[in-house]
Amino acid sequence: MIPHVRAYFAATPPKARAALKKIRAAIRSVVPRAEEAFSYRIPAFKFGGRPLVWYAAFKNHCSLFPMTGAIRQKLARELKAYEMSKGTVRLPLAKPIPVGLVKKLVKARLAELNR
Repeated sequence: MIPHVRAYFAATPPKARAALKKIRAAIRSVVPRAEEAFSYRIPAFKFGGRPLVWYAAFKNHCSLFPMTGAIRQKLARELKAYEMSKGTVRLPLAKPIPVGLVKKLVKARLAELNR
């Protein structure tokens, strides 16, 4: 873990930190060669020098960015249960982190980068 990401995790409340660790591990499991980064003041991963995903903790949820229109359409059924905005999906801290969904989102984003 790079220093900025380590500091971000350390400053995050325990429940959100545990969720971030699950999200980070899910991303790593899909793209083990992804480069860890810190961009826009939140943790991120790059692949092939290009932005792959960002993730962040908030008071009641964690967010995973970016959500492109194509990814939203492709995974619409799975995403239906979650609050979203144009570029993010919000994963509530009151529920278990959907590791399988995080992996699908990362795989879909990776496919976009590999086109």
